[in-house]
Amino acid sequence: MKFLRPDLDACERLLPGLADRLAEVPFAEMEAPGSPAIRLFREHGGPNLLVPRAYGGIGADALDAVRVVRALASLAPSLAVATAMHHFSVGMLYSVGPLYADTTDIERAVLHEVARNRSLIASGYAEGRSGHGILTPTVQARPVPGGYLVSGSKKPCSLSRSMDLLTASVSLRGPDGVAEMGLLVLPADTPGVSVRDFWSTFPLVGAESHEVVLDNVFVAEQHLLRTPPGAAEQLDQLNEAGVIWFQMIIAAAYTGIASALVDRVLRAGRGSAAERAALCLRIETAGFLVEGLARRIMDDDLGNDCAAASLFTRFSVQDLITKVVGQAVEMLGGMAYIASPTVAYLACAAQAIVFHPPSRSSMSGAVADYYAGKPLFFS
Repeated sequence: MKFLRPDLDACERLLPGLADRLAEVPFAEMEAPGSPAIRLFREHGGPNLLVPRAYGGIGADALDAVRVVRALASLAPSLAVATAMHHFSVGMLYSVGPLYADTTDIERAVLHEVARNRSLIASGYAEGRSGHGILTPTVQARPVPGGYLVSGSKKPCSLSRSMDLLTASVSLRGPDGVAEMGLLVLPADTPGVSVRDFWSTFPLVGAESHEVVLDNVFVAEQHLLRTPPGAAEQLDQLNEAGVIWFQMIIAAAYTGIASALVDRVLRAGRGSAAERAALCLRIETAGFLVEGLARRIMDDDLGNDCAAASLFTRFSVQDLITKVVGQAVEMLGGMAYIASPTVAYLACAAQAIVFHPPSRSSMSGAVADYYAGKPLFFS
């Protein structure tokens, strides 16, 4: 079996022609600001990958999804990282159906919109605050007649310049005065929504991970999802499902980026057969870990234990990628590193997996408690 063949085959089956089109674009152009990658992704139906068929989407299962993400990441790293949050948002909106069915049909409207127009969703969860969890937003939604006024900013927010829709977490007060997390869904051109440059480093600049500013944005009641009374247990399940999908897609994306370096080693025949085999074994182990998580999702084996497994999978993939990148760069040699910036770019981009939440250090206590018999708590 040729390296990356299952991933590329899945991509061709579900998004015909996209991988070939991406491969035709020079790598430097692919990863630059204004890259054609997001446009090509949209043209080939990429936004619909995880939209259920009942809504007019492609309806890929979790295993196919991670294979497609890995394939795209090996060709266009910024695209894979940018669209990871789109896929996450689609999965989350589909998941909120049972929880919010009695209060709003926004998830159905958004999924139909994505499928019909191949719309891209940007996800505003991070706020650029070190040590601050994504499940405890500081951006406030203040009640006003007919809805809410929202001010604050989200950063980094991928797809910020190409988004058609914005989803963002906000903090609002429940009937008992206790802060709770809500989820707003807005058209990107809503008055008061703007984008500021934020991403200053060169790796993954094509992901459009900038700052989305909300300046007294009016949000109608039907555009903000808030937890119905007595749904705390369901909300916990929803948060766990979000963690699982996010960790899985991110791990698949960065496995794909590291795979691009491995592919270069294999094509150039660098190193001994034993060294190339060891390199393949490491990166394929990362891939198999991600696929195992996908199969668990497909078996509907979710909940806190699966959420824990998704986190441990991400951390294990991180460690494997670090080893793979170092080994691949060494095997490619100094002349390959000097002759083209692509090797250095891929090496830097692959290491960015460590920056996605939650960090290993922030979860150390929770992991120790988990193996002492407590549920894994995500802050």
